[in-house]
Amino acid sequence: MDVGFGEEQEEIRKALRDALDKHGDSAAVRAAAESADGYDTRVWRRLCDQTGLPGLGIPERYGGVGLGFTEVAIACEEMGRALYPSPFLATCVRAATALLRSGDAEACERHVPGIAAGTLRAALAGPTGEVTAVPSSDGGHRLTGTADHVIDGARADVILVAARLGGAPALFAVDADATGLTRRQLPVLDPTRRQARLAFTATPARLVGTPGAAALLDRIREFTEIAVAAECVGGAARCLDMTVDYVKLRRQFGRQIGSFQAVKHRCADMYVQLETARSALHHTLRTAAAAESSGPGAEELRVMAPLAMTTATDTYRWIAEETIQLHGGIGFTWEHDAHLHLKRATTSALLFGPRTAQRERIAASAGI
Repeated sequence: MDVGFGEEQEEIRKALRDALDKHGDSAAVRAAAESADGYDTRVWRRLCDQTGLPGLGIPERYGGVGLGFTEVAIACEEMGRALYPSPFLATCVRAATALLRSGDAEACERHVPGIAAGTLRAALAGPTGEVTAVPSSDGGHRLTGTADHVIDGARADVILVAARLGGAPALFAVDADATGLTRRQLPVLDPTRRQARLAFTATPARLVGTPGAAALLDRIREFTEIAVAAECVGGAARCLDMTVDYVKLRRQFGRQIGSFQAVKHRCADMYVQLETARSALHHTLRTAAAAESSGPGAEELRVMAPLAMTTATDTYRWIAEETIQLHGGIGFTWEHDAHLHLKRATTSALLFGPRTAQRERIAASAGI
């Protein structure tokens, strides 16, 4: 399905791909993943200055580019293709979406301009987790509990926390230096995406928006699922490209192995699966655009967002496995990029809980 990308959107894709091809090759990705910040701050600064990357989906009044979520998804797809480690998913998708949709003008003025400029790193803890909030004597709130697997949580400048306030969900902002906050980097399979465990002990927090934020948290989750689906489509496409290039060059029995029918069939199957995931993503982007402009797509989006993510993560993992197999001996070495893609595909599928929970949400939303 063609989502109808326009000339400007394709220019964004080309600019990002050119920049990431130049500054985000395999060696750069591995070095960035092992750095203190988990990404190359100089490359991130260059991308911010040259492409306006962090502000793509942020309104101009906050210093952003003022485009829509389709452009954000294009950026996610290109970064997924390059396996580029960056604060984009945690900060510019999850945290920015939470702030902009909270209806809290003060919180937006405080944090969103820094996100748009690429100078503020944010994280979102939730909506899963065990954090509770109680009012404090100073007019604010105090948080207690833990949140696991918070993307970029260990080094974020501000943390948005989904907590329970009087039995209802609510969103809070916590500064990185707040008392009672401890952060621990978790060992993870995918070195290009860091996760942390956060513990709150009577930690001061500011309420963002109003209590009863169930609808807001649902929308954050849906847009995150679409972003992850886009990353996975980009990563799967890169795996297929690597495989096709390799089978054209590798020779066995005096022939290119890509000329063997069995290899052709496997590459064709990879392509079909990729296009299935891409079609699901494109339909979901159209549904999200309709929901934003007129509202009638909101019900369908509740089904399509997790469906696009599960389809894309399944496809990505299968294509990454096929990539390793079809690369033969070199594919089985840890130094080959196919293993980085397999790790990303495996962890992406579990970012927001068990896969069965996602499928149960799809079934419930579809009335099955």
